[in-house]
Amino acid sequence: MNPNNEPSTPLSHAGSIIDKAIEYMISQNIGEIEIASALLGGSLAVLSRSMPDESIVGILTSAIDSVRGGELRRQAQ
Repeated sequence: MNPNNEPSTPLSHAGSIIDKAIEYMISQNIGEIEIASALLGGSLAVLSRSMPDESIVGILTSAIDSVRGGELRRQAQ
């Protein structure tokens, strides 16, 4: 994130590509759970190539805290 709390250009670009990939998978009648599971698995594989395990655990813990705190539901609304 930049100081204005906006995604960086590379992050924004990557997000756009992922959005298009999701749209494509939906058009191919791939289920939402399968799409999400594949994206999560792929994300973890990418992280494992560039981060130690404990850093990945920290990211996952933060994600769990966000789910438990209701942040994902609020963002979806």
